[in-house]
Amino acid sequence: MALRRTPVVDAALDRAVTIPSATIHAHVDAIRRKNPEATPQEVVELLEREFLLVVQSTGGAVGAAAAAPAVGTGVAMALTVGDVATFFGASAAFALAVASVHGIDVQDSERRRALLLATILGESGAKAISDAGLLTGLRSVNVARALLTRMPTGTIRRVNARLTRQLFRKQLARQSGLAFGRLMPFGVGAVIGVTGARALGRTVIDGAHVAFGPAPAAFVDRVLVVETGAEPRLLTEGTGTHPAAAPPRRRLLGRRPR
Repeated sequence: MALRRTPVVDAALDRAVTIPSATIHAHVDAIRRKNPEATPQEVVELLEREFLLVVQSTGGAVGAAAAAPAVGTGVAMALTVGDVATFFGASAAFALAVASVHGIDVQDSERRRALLLATILGESGAKAISDAGLLTGLRSVNVARALLTRMPTGTIRRVNARLTRQLFRKQLARQSGLAFGRLMPFGVGAVIGVTGARALGRTVIDGAHVAFGPAPAAFVDRVLVVETGAEPRLLTEGTGTHPAAAPPRRRLLGRRPR
């Protein structure tokens, strides 16, 4: 039976993309301060390990709780729905942090949702964005940058509709099977929670690799993506140096500061 869209999952997706940009950038900057010699690629790898730890620990805890003899089936299913919401939130934070390392600051919820869905879906998500880009004249190997910084707003909405259909047809089928696995006897459920969450986390990491490509060779100034109703406008933020350096500045891309 095909999965149908539900208000619960839609709400979880909407909530996942509301993380303040300042929180994302502050976290990336904190990692850079703790690892002052780290390259952008090494920072991304640290973010990947951190993300896997979060989804594994959450998956194991929920798996154990849902499988406990005193927990009824209704409560157990509610726990797994909460785990899906946590997974979306952690995935969104990870994808936006990788975008930050690549020098992109996106605050629009529609673009963020497209990035989250594309990252979760991996190859099929990247293909959907590439296909939409070709229709609008965009040709880019780096689908995440094209999505976040160049794709018109109307196209983003169409991409989101397509990616959401793909999510409910493919990825949530895996989540559903994982949820039932957590209802197995206590102990086994915890193992399925950890291993299943790790597998889902690896899918997101692989999806980020596909969407963003290799990390930049050096840290660069972030560009702030500003919606215009068509192709977005880009503003630069002076954050390419070490985060402990001078305070951020903002100017129009391509213009000299006054």
